[in-house]
Amino acid sequence: MPGRSLSELTTESISSELAGLHSRSIGELVDVMNREDEKVARAVGREVDAIEVVITQVSQRLANGGRLFYLGAGTSGRLGVLDASECVPTFSTPHELIQGHIAGGDHALRNSIEAAEDSILSGAELIVSLGVTEKDSVVGITASGQTPYVIGAIDAAKRLGAYTAGLTCNKRSQLGENTHDVIEVDVGPEVVAGSTRLKAGTATKMVLNMISTISMIRLGKIYQNLMIDVKVTNEKLWERAENILIYLSNCSRADAKSALIVANKEVRTALIMLLTGVAAETAREQLARDQLNLDRTLNTLQKVGK
Repeated sequence: MPGRSLSELTTESISSELAGLHSRSIGELVDVMNREDEKVARAVGREVDAIEVVITQVSQRLANGGRLFYLGAGTSGRLGVLDASECVPTFSTPHELIQGHIAGGDHALRNSIEAAEDSILSGAELIVSLGVTEKDSVVGITASGQTPYVIGAIDAAKRLGAYTAGLTCNKRSQLGENTHDVIEVDVGPEVVAGSTRLKAGTATKMVLNMISTISMIRLGKIYQNLMIDVKVTNEKLWERAENILIYLSNCSRADAKSALIVANKEVRTALIMLLTGVAAETAREQLARDQLNLDRTLNTLQKVGK
């Protein structure tokens, strides 16, 4: 399926209802943008079935030792890098488990390198250099649904046997033709025509949040609705870790702090210590046997202690 002209893309369409922005007051413009943004969640809601399909495939591969790669250009690439980067402190994932890559490399995160998105070969070469295999998932992100860099990466990933999915804001996209599954969130015309850092960017972030967060929940990285694997690297996160332990075990702040110190700042291990009375090493060993299933570990150790 050849790429369509820009005039055919919803993300490039010009809304007559939004004309005259240059002559409106700041208050009017705030109201316009807020009303347009309200449409984004509804548009994402229309794609929940497709989102579920993608998350099911991604989470299964992560559970079986695979990795997740986000590939995009411009705003799409930056959002992919952002979502992947935040998984490390939130879920204590290895840096290589969920990766975001942008056309033009890391320099493009702070600098506009628009021409980088035009190279099919660059996308394909990146996939090869990353050592992508059939165990991995590759999600291509492009508001237009036809960015050459992303298409090249997806095609290369498919040839290597990886699972491929697309995230775009245009229906009937080329990306959808090339991937195993696609999420096409039609947010309608942008407030500033063609500026896909706006509604398309918001929709993209919402979907990426779902993909990474729900995949991590399925991997046991969240207990109840808490960051049981939060990486404790500063004072704020130390206090958050203490609060998690206090909430889940009803212990004192002093006991939470002591358990964290003994557990080498591993919240999951500290919680097991507080709830079962076992040593940190015993907690870790049982967790390993239970493949980090916290409910199973707590149940086993509490039975042993009776």
